[in-house]
Amino acid sequence: MHEKKDKFDKKGAGGMDEIAKTLFAPIYPVIAQDVIDRFGITEGTCIDIGSGPASLAIAIAARSSLSVIALDSSGDMHEAASRNIAKAGLSGRIHLLQGDVHDIPLADDTADLIVSRGSMFFWDDIHTAFREIYRVLKPGGKTCIGGGFGNKELRDAISAEMIRRNPDWKEFNRKNISPENVERFRTMLNEIGVPSFEILYGDKGFWIVISKTAGGALP
Repeated sequence: MHEKKDKFDKKGAGGMDEIAKTLFAPIYPVIAQDVIDRFGITEGTCIDIGSGPASLAIAIAARSSLSVIALDSSGDMHEAASRNIAKAGLSGRIHLLQGDVHDIPLADDTADLIVSRGSMFFWDDIHTAFREIYRVLKPGGKTCIGGGFGNKELRDAISAEMIRRNPDWKEFNRKNISPENVERFRTMLNEIGVPSFEILYGDKGFWIVISKTAGGALP
């Protein structure tokens, strides 16, 4: 299996990079700080899955001592990410890794923290993807995977502009963060046997928090 939209051309990667550095720019520091405040994980290894132009990876690294692995299936996105990481002065702290969430090229128990914003809605097989995420998470580690805009004010302002640019975006976003989609992911996590998880749903978006137990391989 492969992530949908995993073959970005340079134009597509450039468009994502541009919107991440303009309209979406305010959300990444807010999300990063919320993750750090919530879990208190500031050292070790973080994986940003579907990292795109590395906006969230940069925000996490800038607010912690974590070594961040920016995982994305697109080489063109990594070109943009490399430029952004260098500009932020974080080349020694953020490492680019090309790979697919359905077959993460990392060893078991690698990450203290796993984050991802906006990527999981494009994954072909969420059962396989979350099995892989659980595999590479260390015992005692945490995930914060989902979608959102940081807070209500940012959500409302960005949503209004996105709808102005493309009216179809309203329905696309509604489906992604709908109660029905929340239930779909909840069902999946129960089906694959994740023993400890929480789904956060509200003004900050839709986020899946997983806590891995010691010796906790999935059945």
